[in-house]
Parts: sequence; structure tokens; C-alpha cells
Amino acid sequence: MTRALPDYSVTGNGPVTIFMLHGAFGAKEYWRNQLQAFSDLGLRVVAWDAPGYGCSPLPDDFSVEVAAEALSKLIAHEKTETNIVLGHSMGGMIAIRTYGMVGEMIDGLVLSASSAAFGKSEGEWQREFVRARVAPLDAGQTLEEFAPKMLSKMFAPGLSNAHTEMVVKVVSQMKPETFRAAIQAITQFDARDVLPSMTVPALCIAGGHDLNAAPPKVMEKLSTKIAKGEFQCMDHVGHFGWAEDPEEFNTRVLTFLKDRIPSVAEVMKTS
Repeated sequence: MTRALPDYSVTGNGPVTIFMLHGAFGAKEYWRNQLQAFSDLGLRVVAWDAPGYGCSPLPDDFSVEVAAEALSKLIAHEKTETNIVLGHSMGGMIAIRTYGMVGEMIDGLVLSASSAAFGKSEGEWQREFVRARVAPLDAGQTLEEFAPKMLSKMFAPGLSNAHTEMVVKVVSQMKPETFRAAIQAITQFDARDVLPSMTVPALCIAGGHDLNAAPPKVMEKLSTKIAKGEFQCMDHVGHFGWAEDPEEFNTRVLTFLKDRIPSVAEVMKTS
């Protein structure tokens, strides 16, 4: 079955495009700060709603691989001279799998609070990961009712601002069937086979307080498996570093891209 392109937005213009991939809990709307900051520096930003999110219909067979196929088509449709993929959490998983499909179209990667595999589903950490997220739905709660409490545990203790409030608002509006499908997709994910083929600069950026979803030690190990991988940790944030401290997150990402990809440096120099 041939699927149409998922819903997406384009901000800015120019020869360098950054494809922004939200996580399992999210949608393209929560990238507002990054859309503004990156486009102001001359970068073109494409932010999508993954299959099942926002206006994009949920496939019956949703998986990271299905999402990666959709992203591959989107990149082919919207690519420019230089193309960067920035994926957060599940978005990072989709980015890795997409590189395995169309790596020749990708010039750089930013993996935010993500990993290359979920691990053994029967593991204690894995079981708790699923239980903490699905149990409230099973108990009859709505996302609007339990998302704020769930997400507060994913932010650094006591950290709250307009951007984290946006995350809560976006997640609270998710379709429950998409939420369940995403959790199931994550538990089946393993793209460690792609890592040896990754030859482009890749920033693996973690949050120091993200001890459940994507612990820093996991992301640091991931960076060592990528030829041009680099690990950075924002010690004071949790799972959503780009919302908890967008200024530092943006600076780290832009500095990395400027230092490692000449075409990005050229665009930022002339903007």
C-alpha cells in the first residue's frame, strides 16, 4: 500500500534543511522555539507529524520501521543540498532506522534523549517503562488527566516553563490509540545493525536527570558505536532538554552542526 506524505510544516528557506522529529509523546507543534531559532540563522526547518500524530492518520501496522519509510519519502520530497535529521526520543529511533534506508540523503544527525534499541521486553526496566505509561489508560484515565503527572517525572525536578507547559498541552491532546501504538513500537525497536554504517557527524545529547527513558550512560555508549559520534550531556535537565532549557539545547546543536558540517557554517555565516 502506498502511503501519502505525513503532515508537516516548512519554516524558512535555504540550502540546509533540518528535519525535526518529535518523540512518542508529542507532535510538530512543540518545536516552536527551535523553528524560530534555527530559521532565524538561515536554516530551513521541516517539522513533521509522524504517522498517527496530529493530522497524519495512524497506520494499522504502525512501527518505527513504518514511520522511517514515511520519513524517507518526506526527505526525498523536501531535501535540499544539505539535510540534517534531528530526532527526539522515538524520533531519534526513527532517524536511525531512516539512515539505514536512505543514508545517502542524510548529512548529519542529532539524536536527543534516544537509543538504538529498546532491549529485552522482559527486562525489569523495560517492563516498568511500559507499565508507567500504559497503566493509567488501562485504568480508564484520559491522557489529559494523567499526562501532566507522567511528564512532570520526565522533567528535571522542579523545572517548569512555558516550553514544558507546551509539551504537556500537546501530549494531553494526543489520540490514545496513537499513544498505545507508539509504546508498542518502541518495545519492538532494535536498529543496532544500522550503527556501523553511519558515517555522518552525529550528536547524541542527553539530560542528566533522564534516568528512565534515555539515561546518559546509554546515550554515551550509543555515541561510541557511531564513527563520527559525539556525546554531550545537559546535566540540569531531564528527558525534554530542548524544552527545559531551549537556549542551551539550541546552542549545543547549532555549534555542533556549524563545527562539523561546513555547509551549515557557511549558511550561518551569511545569515
